[in-house]
Amino acid sequence: MGTHKNLRGKVPLSIITIFVCALAFLVLLYTERISFLSSGSIFRFTSCSAKLHAAKLKKSRDEYIKPISYADDDRFEFDPEECSLAHGKWVFNRSVKPLYSDRTCPYVDSQFSCVKNGRLDSDYRYWQWQPDDCILPRFDPQIALRKLQGKRLMFVGDSLQRGQWQSFVCLVESAIPQRQKSMKQGHIHSVFKAKEYNATIEFYWAPFLVESNSDVHIIADPKKRILKVDSVAKHAKYWTGVDIVVFNSYVWWMSGLKIKSLWGSFANGEDGYEELDAIVSYRIGLKTWANWVDSNINPNKTRVFFTTMSPTHQRSADWGNVNGTRCFNETKPISKKRYWGSGSDKGMMSTVAGVVERMKVPVTFINITQLSEYRIDAHSSIYTEMGGKLLTDEEKADPLHYADCIHWCLPGVPDTWNQIFYAHL
Repeated sequence: MGTHKNLRGKVPLSIITIFVCALAFLVLLYTERISFLSSGSIFRFTSCSAKLHAAKLKKSRDEYIKPISYADDDRFEFDPEECSLAHGKWVFNRSVKPLYSDRTCPYVDSQFSCVKNGRLDSDYRYWQWQPDDCILPRFDPQIALRKLQGKRLMFVGDSLQRGQWQSFVCLVESAIPQRQKSMKQGHIHSVFKAKEYNATIEFYWAPFLVESNSDVHIIADPKKRILKVDSVAKHAKYWTGVDIVVFNSYVWWMSGLKIKSLWGSFANGEDGYEELDAIVSYRIGLKTWANWVDSNINPNKTRVFFTTMSPTHQRSADWGNVNGTRCFNETKPISKKRYWGSGSDKGMMSTVAGVVERMKVPVTFINITQLSEYRIDAHSSIYTEMGGKLLTDEEKADPLHYADCIHWCLPGVPDTWNQIFYAHL
């Protein structure tokens, strides 16, 4: 009996256990962090605020390096009348591989073959342009070829346009059996044939669109170039009968403040030209081109496109890299919204818009300028050729003088231009 009384006077062990657990729970509620034994203990509880801060830091570090989630995408399907392609962001997506490489596609010039020419980093090939308000459809080679069935597609312009042409050919050629395709490359006019589809994808070299003394044998010194700003017929005879024609012309016009502009025959030589402000000469030349289009193209049979300005990235100070060397060694796009550098001339762009809006034949712009402005990482840089020869090791070591910050690696940014073009087809 005595033993029984002593047991009744003590607090049961279960009650003590409950009390201790409740106290521990209260401590957890009012303490941001509790550690057992030491700061290195495996039992550690982190507050919600600390977790949020860590998440923000990770998001900041990985601002672009994340896959696209189409399941949570509330943007609408692409509509050329509604979608603003200029507003958006580049999203890194390694899960979607390029449709070709400069090793698998035999039609990529050495000028654009960055991997073949020694470029080791590959991230520049995995950025996708994501418009803010719509979903840009992915390029489908089979659908593209079906849209070109029985048609001639021609890209007309300078070396940037040649890069876009090669990109388009490379995007579709792997979907065509070897015996069903052919390529005939010329200095001025090149033709890729998709025989099964009775279609051609062509390029015509006309850097100024109008006639010039640099049309065949390129004159390197801009001061010695002469443009026949009132004549386009010499080139345009190759454009006749084309079903879809894509023009561009910017960079060559921007090679100096003044341009030697000629009316009449080149037989007059140096005596016949006038030195005009580049933008004035550009406007005259574009009006000559526009008059030919309006007079010779039937919009019921031929669609006309114009690729907007491809920006250059010659001054690293433009994007805040004051110690950089032009576009050399850049590995990520610019993240600043609406970034605009010195490599794009809004006056030149306005000139094109002003001429086009007065044309009778509708012209669709392939709007590439703003989205390409961000891509300081995707130029040929030192992984290119000059004068038909690959850069030597000594030249590669001097990016200030030899880095190409005008042209683009393939695959790369021109594939996105063609994705936009494809969406309009």
